[in-house]
Amino acid sequence: MGIVVQKFGGTSVGSPERIHHVADLIINEYKRGSKVVAVVSAMGHTTDELVHLANCVSEVKYKREMDMLLSTGEQVSIALLTMALKSKGMDAISLTGWQAGIETESFHGNARIENIRTDRMKSYLDEGKVLVVAGFQGMSAEGEITTLGRGGSDTTAVAIAAALEADVCDIYTDVQGVYTTDPRVVSTASKLDFVSYEEMLEFANLGAGVIHPRAVEFAKNYHVKVSVRSSMESVPGTVIGEEEVVENQSVVKGIAFEEDVTKVTVKGLPITVDGLSVVFSSLANKGVNVDIIIQHIVQEKMNISFSIKTEDLQDTLVTLEDEKHQLQFDSVQYEKDLCKVSIVGSGMVSNPGVAALMFNILAEEGILVKMVSTSEIKVSTVITQESMKKAVCAIHDGFRLEAKAKDSVETM
Repeated sequence: MGIVVQKFGGTSVGSPERIHHVADLIINEYKRGSKVVAVVSAMGHTTDELVHLANCVSEVKYKREMDMLLSTGEQVSIALLTMALKSKGMDAISLTGWQAGIETESFHGNARIENIRTDRMKSYLDEGKVLVVAGFQGMSAEGEITTLGRGGSDTTAVAIAAALEADVCDIYTDVQGVYTTDPRVVSTASKLDFVSYEEMLEFANLGAGVIHPRAVEFAKNYHVKVSVRSSMESVPGTVIGEEEVVENQSVVKGIAFEEDVTKVTVKGLPITVDGLSVVFSSLANKGVNVDIIIQHIVQEKMNISFSIKTEDLQDTLVTLEDEKHQLQFDSVQYEKDLCKVSIVGSGMVSNPGVAALMFNILAEEGILVKMVSTSEIKVSTVITQESMKKAVCAIHDGFRLEAKAKDSVETM
């Protein structure tokens, strides 16, 4: 009997009716002969409600107590789902993150998994039990409850799949899989049958919310086969795995986009060896994630432009002002209401002219590109927020992604 890890998000377990539906999915997998581990998130908006309660009693976020509070959301889910399974005749047991052996670093709010002790889970699986494990949480070496931050349940599921050497980790969502782009923006977007680890990592980092980047990174490092599939419809999903070697592979696999981007420009920096280091080390120490960076020299001084999430703008401005005496720049300017639109595809490596075609498409639509970043398998552009939908639709059409996605389905 192989092991299958199934992950269900908050929407999938958002009501008693949906919990029973999830229980049926688990039972169906068990009846196919698999040993099943189900990893679940907190129900619906439970986490947001718990954060709201914390805000009502304290203006200060006490990180240890926030972990203690937020970890209860998943405990509600695992208990209810296990009850539903038992009511249907399944031998099931619920486990918190620490009961499942998930050991994390000693960092509250965004801890990383360091180790998973699998003895207890393996023992239960050998007894024929279905395991229902709380996502998003673990325990530090000091015996403290920790949470894994955004996307923590995805990461929990993939990490358990790696530790147990599972056949597959199924990520159940409210969509059928990974699409060429968001179907809510482009109605002709098509579901992809396969995406490589590298492509999915780019998609996730560039704004696609189907699976968290940390989970994809874990899957890539430990060669975990992942399937993103619908929790509501019994249809094949999208497999995430090792790169396929196919000659007619699509050059561009899909389009990702990220809203609420701000461009910051630090003007008139002295040209020094450590100028860039001081700027970006200061921002990193404040937890500001900098994305695209552009440097150019103007009249024997240096200007630096970079993109950030708009929510980090105030911290960025305060940090730069605090360092102004050391950095000796002339001024800081910023432009809000921007977004990042990116094309992703491992086929770009051996196909020149992809970026040129993307820029031509945007130029024909009259869309001004403000910043550009490239890698072997992606091209990212920063444009105005109001141009985003037009840009995504035009690029999707220009690269014929709907046709290519359909062709790949027909030839498989």
